[in-house]
Amino acid sequence: MKINILWTSGIELESAYEADGVSDFGIYQVYGAHPVYGNHVLLYIGRSRCQTFGGRFLRHEKWPLNQDSKNVKVYFGRLASEHEVTNSDWDNMIDIAEKLLIFAHQPACNSSNINSAGEEIPKEAHVLNWGDRGLLLPEVSANRFNAGDGYNLPLGFEVIEDN
Repeated sequence: MKINILWTSGIELESAYEADGVSDFGIYQVYGAHPVYGNHVLLYIGRSRCQTFGGRFLRHEKWPLNQDSKNVKVYFGRLASEHEVTNSDWDNMIDIAEKLLIFAHQPACNSSNINSAGEEIPKEAHVLNWGDRGLLLPEVSANRFNAGDGYNLPLGFEVIEDN
């Protein structure tokens, strides 16, 4: 299952509250200052499924309190497909993409999906990030991140030796 996400450039926090259009749903990233990791750090990855990005951001109370709140940037990601997608498939793809992106990138302020992307994610799930993706990797696959510890080969694999 390939999940294509088209990202738009980082906008200021104030503009994020105004994202209330019919296509303002999907995945989002928040960048800002962190006392340990520095400036322009990926702080958070979230999803906006049942409410617009603007509606979702009204529920986030911590971003205006960031130590460098004038430089908080938000990136919006919208699913893209060459085929029509049902609402339930769209919801499923958003859930999978959010979990996999959080697990792969370890944002500083996320607490869910940091230690595991979840066993319910299909092994063939593959997220492709297009456009201005910020600091996200261009591609993330469940096969890679659910295979083991992300560093060692999965159990049963061996190095192929030259014959």
